[in-house]
Amino acid sequence: MAEELNQNNIRELLLWLLRRRRRFRVIGNSMLPLLNPGDEILVNLNAYRQKSPSPGDIVVAQHPLQPNLRLIKRVAVVLENGNYFLKGDNPEESTDSRTFGSIAPEQIFGQVTSQFF
Repeated sequence: MAEELNQNNIRELLLWLLRRRRRFRVIGNSMLPLLNPGDEILVNLNAYRQKSPSPGDIVVAQHPLQPNLRLIKRVAVVLENGNYFLKGDNPEESTDSRTFGSIAPEQIFGQVTSQFF
């Protein structure tokens, strides 16, 4: 998943129907060319209960300065203190950890598993 996301498969759709995945809509250009504004994604909200995010994972996280705003970013670095440095794939259009600093583990909601079509 480092360079592209899977398009929906039967398993992901079934998990969404069973409420094991949550659907989000992409707003903004920060993840271009992978994700376009208006694209919908499926997110596994339980992905990090047993393991921690790894570099390359695409995650949905809470914006640290705007608690009601959700971010879709890639984990760039796992810091020694356990926090995460998140970056958008389109650096010119992305507000990310370069602007607001690292994200605490509890601010990460889940892992993006696929695009929803």
